[in-house]
Amino acid sequence: MIRGTTKIQKTCWVIFIFYLIGITYYTIFAESLGRGPSAESEARYNLILFNEIRRFWVYREQLGFRAFFLNVVGNVLAFVPCGFLLPAISRRCRWIYGSAAVGLMISFIIECTQLIFRVGSFDVDDLMLNTLGVIVGFFINRFIQRYRYKRAVASGKRRVRIRKIEEE
Repeated sequence: MIRGTTKIQKTCWVIFIFYLIGITYYTIFAESLGRGPSAESEARYNLILFNEIRRFWVYREQLGFRAFFLNVVGNVLAFVPCGFLLPAISRRCRWIYGSAAVGLMISFIIECTQLIFRVGSFDVDDLMLNTLGVIVGFFINRFIQRYRYKRAVASGKRRVRIRKIEEE
């Protein structure tokens, strides 16, 4: 049993673990997206920021809206739950920098795994978009927490602490 954790934190840990399993499956093993074992002899990678985003934008008519959406918007949306859950499970992630750093590390591990096993490609655009998704999820969490706090204060379930400023 983990000391000092509430039922909500434990529940968030379980959800987060299932989320990590799902995102790993989606990015590495989902055969419907061309993932899984391949016979490619060369690893694919992009180290130029905005290169793939620009390519998907320029060729959006040929590639179709689905490909553009999955690559650009999908990378952001896929990591919103990560940014939402991290502040609930870790004190270090209650600040934007902590959540963004952990999200970037998770994304980096996934991208390196894709590079090593030659499923998908290592893409710095994905790192940026995934981290942006974590930041969006963090701010959604922050918004909900502030809303809950204001409701609790308004209903009288929580008192507002007023700090006394001492004069010198």
